[in-house]
Amino acid sequence: MADTATLMDSYTEMTELLLPNDTNNLGRALGGAVLHWMDICGAIAAMRFSNQQCVTASMDHVDFISPIDLGEVATVEAFVFDTGRTSIDVKVNVRAEDPKEGEERETTTSFFTFVALDESGTPTPVPKLECPDENQESLRDSARTERVEQLRAVAERID
Repeated sequence: MADTATLMDSYTEMTELLLPNDTNNLGRALGGAVLHWMDICGAIAAMRFSNQQCVTASMDHVDFISPIDLGEVATVEAFVFDTGRTSIDVKVNVRAEDPKEGEERETTTSFFTFVALDESGTPTPVPKLECPDENQESLRDSARTERVEQLRAVAERID
């Protein structure tokens, strides 16, 4: 295992076309289908970062900001923004695009935590996150801030 890895080592982008099998009776993406795409993209980002098999440990509050309509292209983007000893925090965003118009909009966002596993399935240490340029630092810092704000908002709803 390398001692460090960069945010861009983890950066992953997937593209999906919303087909009828993944829609509800309104012709919009099923939330479960979107979460499935997000989990896969997040796991790939965590595995690229750690060079280990990774499993989902948790998913924070999910915000469904805008629907994805039948025939639209969904772009799922994920990157590592923090690490623990064996855990990897990943921000996952989803955008929808009308391929005829070329217009994009944000649809979904959440934070996932993955745990890296060795060959025997035991949690294993992960590299420390490095952000060698301003762009990576900005992505990391904004993800950390957004997560803190989101957790604070959830805690306020509970009180």
